[in-house]
This record gives sequence, structure tokens and C-alpha cells, in this order.
Amino acid sequence: QVQVVESGGGLVQAGGSLRLSCVASGSIFSINTMGWYRQGPGKQRELVAEVTSGGSTNAADSVKGRFTISRDNAKNTVYLQMNSLKPEDTAVYYCNAAILPIRGPLSHYWGQGTQVTVSS
Repeated sequence: QVQVVESGGGLVQAGGSLRLSCVASGSIFSINTMGWYRQGPGKQRELVAEVTSGGSTNAADSVKGRFTISRDNAKNTVYLQMNSLKPEDTAVYYCNAAILPIRGPLSHYWGQGTQVTVSS
């Protein structure tokens, strides 16, 4: 089985920083793209940032210059460094990983989500 688990959410004041981590574990052969999505109150889930296995990144315009995504392939881990946080960044943040398990097809796996709350 494959698991994806996030950590690092919490409550922070506007202008502050948080670092999210997500680790994939289990019967993994390889991991392609890993990314972070978020879903704010009353909103649809949206892409925040993603990174390929080769290190190429893509980020939403709303977080460019403030959030940085990175990954450690040896640890099957992806990070999201969030700086200059704004109240509108308040959301549940989900990790997503495109994983080829040892047995089975390539699939997208989601974490359980971690709450980020930014107070004004």
C-alpha cells in the first residue's frame, strides 16, 4: 500500500511563515510529480504548486514570490515553504503525488490535508 501524509500546518499571523511537509511511503517504485493543493472555505480545490521528479516547478500566480516548493527524492518528500502569508491563504492544504507502485498502475494519491489559518 501507498500512503501520503502531510504535516506542518497551523495558525500564524499575517506576514508570518509556515513550512509544510509531505512524505510518501509504502510499496513505491517511483514518484513523478508531487504537488500541493488547497481548498479554502466555500472554494474549490486549487493547485498551489507542483514539482516534477527532475525539479521543474510550477506555481499559482497568487503565491509566486511568496511560496517555494521543493522535494527530496531520496526521502520521497515534498516541502512547501510559505512566506508573507495572507489571510486569503487560509485553507486546508493537500499533498498530491503521482506514484507508480511496485504493483499496479500509476495513480494520484492524496494526503488527508493539513489546516493553515492566517489571522489578520
